[in-house]
Amino acid sequence: MIHHITGLTRLGGLLGSPVSHSISPMMHNDSFRELGLDYVYLCFDIGSEKLGNVVSALRDMNTYGFNLTMPDKEAVLPYLDELSLASQIIGAVNTVKNENGRLVGHMTDGIGYMRSAKEAGCHVIGKEMMILGAGGAASAIAVQAAIDGVSKLHLVSRKSRSWEKAEKLVRQINENTNCQADLTDLADTGTLRTLLVSTTLLTNATSLGMAPNEKSTPLPDTSLFHPELTVSDVIYHPRETRLLAEARAAGCKTFNGMYMLLYQGEAAFKIWTGQDMPTELIKERYF
Repeated sequence: MIHHITGLTRLGGLLGSPVSHSISPMMHNDSFRELGLDYVYLCFDIGSEKLGNVVSALRDMNTYGFNLTMPDKEAVLPYLDELSLASQIIGAVNTVKNENGRLVGHMTDGIGYMRSAKEAGCHVIGKEMMILGAGGAASAIAVQAAIDGVSKLHLVSRKSRSWEKAEKLVRQINENTNCQADLTDLADTGTLRTLLVSTTLLTNATSLGMAPNEKSTPLPDTSLFHPELTVSDVIYHPRETRLLAEARAAGCKTFNGMYMLLYQGEAAFKIWTGQDMPTELIKERYF
């Protein structure tokens, strides 16, 4: 189906650097065409130094909104009028909706992850979850999990530069949600073993195991796994990391981060258009 540009076509897209590798234009433009929406989605290689001027222009041009990737997820905050609860806690935004000139920031990465967990058959609401890492992906997943109703959230990080950030995230979750969050040093294997006994979902939100370093893993001690545990990795290249392979061998259910990418886009599409993305069609074409 050909996408005809008209005098009423509304613009949106992705801001960040680099962005040329993104599949978001294909996902969103195919979805617009399927639903007959007069929208178009493009990529713009924009670093933080030009971000303010670009955001102002996108507001003035009456765009429907835009996505942000690194390094713009945090840098965009001063240029927005309102933030969702998740974005307030995380201090970052990946989706902006233009509401009649007011720019409202959202974070859909965590929404995408939680949807992918549910699709994988892991029902963690009201149960305990452990997240490895303290970076952007870990923060987005942790906050959304807490908002959605995970009862206890065990954050695990190395005692490095990210430790202070992890401590702040735990405080924010405890102050702003009904979830009980705590923080454990990755090197404290004894505490990890104790916490994992009652944990339903273990999520690796670090880059350990990503190509080309497929031999690395955040949990080399495979005795920590138990068959009642579901193990997930935000990495999808390779499709099965060493962590997932060893967890599967120990009898755990596993899933990777591929559909997190799809479902975060689905959530952004809903925010912009109020309509459901034809997700099954997009999954079939690109995933």
